[in-house]
Amino acid sequence: MCLSLLVVSLDNTIVNVALPTLVRDLNATTTQLQWVVDAYALAFGGLMLVAGSVADRIGRKRMLLAGLMVFGAASGWAAVSGSVGMLIAARAAMGVGGAMMMPATLAIIIDTFRDPRERSRAIGAWAATNGLGIAVGPIAGGLLLEHFWWGSIFLVNVPIIVFAIACGVPLIGDSRDRDATAPDPVGALLSVAGVGLLLWGIIEAPPRGWDSPLVLGAGSAGLATLLGFVLWEQHVAHPMLQLDVFRRRSFSIATTSVGLAMFGMFGAMFVLTQYLQFDLGYTALETGVRILPVAGLLAVAAPVSTALTRVIGTKVTVAAGLASAAGGMVQLSSTTTAGGYGDSLPGMCLLGLGAGLILPAAIDSITGTLPQNRMGVGSATNGVFLQVGGALGVAVIGSLLSTRYQDHLTRALAGRPLPSSVLDTVKGSLGGALEVAGRAGPAGGPLGALARESFIAGLRLGFTVAAFVGAGACVLALAALPVRAWRHREQ
Repeated sequence: MCLSLLVVSLDNTIVNVALPTLVRDLNATTTQLQWVVDAYALAFGGLMLVAGSVADRIGRKRMLLAGLMVFGAASGWAAVSGSVGMLIAARAAMGVGGAMMMPATLAIIIDTFRDPRERSRAIGAWAATNGLGIAVGPIAGGLLLEHFWWGSIFLVNVPIIVFAIACGVPLIGDSRDRDATAPDPVGALLSVAGVGLLLWGIIEAPPRGWDSPLVLGAGSAGLATLLGFVLWEQHVAHPMLQLDVFRRRSFSIATTSVGLAMFGMFGAMFVLTQYLQFDLGYTALETGVRILPVAGLLAVAAPVSTALTRVIGTKVTVAAGLASAAGGMVQLSSTTTAGGYGDSLPGMCLLGLGAGLILPAAIDSITGTLPQNRMGVGSATNGVFLQVGGALGVAVIGSLLSTRYQDHLTRALAGRPLPSSVLDTVKGSLGGALEVAGRAGPAGGPLGALARESFIAGLRLGFTVAAFVGAGACVLALAALPVRAWRHREQ
C-alpha cells in the first residue's frame, strides 16, 4: 500500500522542479504551468469519490491494480508529450489513475488493521510514506533533469509501478462492501465540472482579467454546479458523498483542515521552485536539495503527530500544525529581492512541520468517524479535500502571483515600446522575461531586475493571503474540532 502511495505522492512534487525547464523547453507560461500541476489534481480529486465507491463495490484490490496500470500508461504518455497541451492531457490521465489508487490504499490498510493502536501506527506509516514521496520527488527530479530530458521525471514512475503490481498481486488481501450501492455517475460529473469550472476561472483570471465576462461566468457556473452537486447528493437514493457524516465535527473540521493545509503546501511548492531556480539561480538538482528540509520535516513530524494525538488530543495537534504552517507563510511573505535561501528556510521548515502534524491527526479523526464498510468512500473524501485543497492553492496563490507580476511589469514598462510578441513573453512568466533579458546582453540587465522585483511582489501577495487562510483554519480547529476523535464502534 505504501509503495503504491509513494508513486502518487512522488508525482505531486517531482513535477515542481521541472516547471522552470518547461518554461525554457516548451515556452510554457505561468498559466500553463498552473494547468500542468492542476490538471492532475483536478482529475484526481474530482474522480476519487466515485473511485472509492466503485472500489467498495467491485473490490479494492482490483481497483488498486487497475489504477496502477492506468497511472503507468499515462506516465509514459506524459514523458513523450511534444507540447504543453498534450502534457496537460497526460497529467489529467495520471490523475485518473491516482484517483483509482489512493482511496484503495488507505481503505485496505484500515480493513487489515482492526486494532485501533495498530491502525494508528499503520496510518502513521502511510502518512510518512506520503512525506517520503514529497521528499524524494524534488531530489529525484533534480537528478534526472541534470542528466536527461524533462520527460524522464515521468518515466521514473514506471519501474515503481511494475514492482508494486508484482508485489501487490500475491500480498494484498481483497476487501469490499458487500452491501455497496450503485455508483453515482451524475454526482461524479457534477463534482468534476464544478471544481473544474471554478479552477479554470481562477487560473485564467490573470491573462484574461478578473473582470472578464468569461472568467466571471466560469466561476459563477462552477459555484452553481457545486451547489447542484450538494442538492443532488441530498436527494439521490445512492449518493456518492454521504453528507450526513459532515454533521460530525471530528469528520468535517478534520477534512477542512487537510484541505487548507494542502492549500498552503501545494501553493508554496509551486512558487518556491520557481523562486529558487529563476530568482536565486539554483539548478534543478540544487533546488531539490534545498526543498528537502520541507519534506524531511513533514516525514519526521508525521509519526510524531500520531503519538501527540494520543497524548494531547486531535484538536491541539491539528491546531498546532495549522499555526506552524501559517507562521511559515508569514515568514515567506517577507521575502525580498535582496534575500537568499537562508532567509526563506525558516518559513519552509515551519510549513513542512505544520503539514506533518496535521495530516496523520486529521486522517485518524476522519477514519475513526466511519463504519468499517464505508472506508473506501471515507478515505476517498479525505483524498478529495487533499487534492482539491492543493489544486486551489496552486490556482489561487499562482494567480495572485501572476496578477501582481503582470500589473507591476505593465506599470514599469509603460512608455517603453516593445514588440507585442516580446511583451507577451515577458509578461507570461519570470522565466520568459529572464530569457528575453539574457538575449539582450548587458542592455537586458534592467529588464531582468524589474522582472525579479515584480515576481517577488507577487510572491509576497500570494503568501500573505495563504497566511490568512492558515490562521483562519487554526482558529476554526480550536473552536470546532473535538478534543479527541469520535470513534465508531469497530465491526
